[in-house]
Amino acid sequence: MSKVKLTQIKSGIDRPLAQKMTLKSLRLGRIGKTSEVEMNPQMAGMIAKVSHLIKVEEI
Repeated sequence: MSKVKLTQIKSGIDRPLAQKMTLKSLRLGRIGKTSEVEMNPQMAGMIAKVSHLIKVEEI
């Protein structure tokens, strides 16, 4: 599996609770925070749900 680097670029304030929890499970929470995750179908689904709040880069 490949790894991706996720960076939060927009705030989670005033977003639905499900999106806030998804950001938390991706180990994000504030603008500029970065995390690296192993890409699998579950991660791809979570990334798709909050794609408007994060930037995704292949590693």
